[in-house]
Amino acid sequence: MSHPKAEIPADTLVQLEGLTLDPNRPLIITDADEVLLKFMRRVEHYLETLGLWIDLSSFALSNNIKSRKNNESVQIPTLIDDFFASETPFIEAADGAADTLSSLSEHAQIIVLTNLPAAHREARIENLKGHGMAYPVVVNSGLKGPAAKWLADKTAGPVFFLDDIPHNITSVAEHAPDVNCIHFIADPRLAKLISKAKGATARIDIWAEAHDFISGKIAEHASR
Repeated sequence: MSHPKAEIPADTLVQLEGLTLDPNRPLIITDADEVLLKFMRRVEHYLETLGLWIDLSSFALSNNIKSRKNNESVQIPTLIDDFFASETPFIEAADGAADTLSSLSEHAQIIVLTNLPAAHREARIENLKGHGMAYPVVVNSGLKGPAAKWLADKTAGPVFFLDDIPHNITSVAEHAPDVNCIHFIADPRLAKLISKAKGATARIDIWAEAHDFISGKIAEHASR
C-alpha cells in the first residue's frame, strides 16, 4: 500500500537518523504513556491540583474533564501541553514494564516512540531512565505509521509495536503490515473501555503476557 503523503515529521526524522540500529536483531518499538508509564494516574493527580477530575466512562480526554465544584465539563485547550510541562518527570512506571524490557533486551533492540512536545524529550528520557528503562527515545507528532515503517525497514525483523491508541496501531498496521502490532493499555480502568484496535496482531494489557508473546515470536523466527 502506498502512502505518498504520509511523511515523517522533520524533527522526528532527525532523531530516527541519529539512532544506531542492528539490522540483524529483532526490534521492539514501544509507546511510553499508558504502556511504559502510568499516564492516566498522573493526569488524575494533576487535575486534582486544579480542582478538576476525569470521568473514565469513555476512552477520551475531551469532554470528560469536569469541575469538582459542580461536575460541569471543563475545556482547557492547553491541558496536555501544560500537563507534560508540569508532570513529565514524575510519571510512575507501569507494572512490570522495566523488568520485561530488561529481559527482552537480551534478544531485541528497543526504541521508545512517544508523542509529546519535543521540549520535554529530555525530561521523558530522564524519567524512563529513573525507572530502569534507559532506551533511545524518539519524540514524534501525529500518527506513528511512517516512523514505525522507517524503523522496521532497518531490520530483518521480527518487529513489534506497542501502543494504547487505536489509530496509532491502525496506522502502523497500514504502513508496515509485517510488524506485530500489540494494542496495550496499562491502566485496567481504561483497558476495559475499548476492544482490540483494527490492525492489531494481539491485544495484551499485562507486561508478563507481552513478554511471552514477543519472546515466543522471536524464538519462532530464530528457528526458521
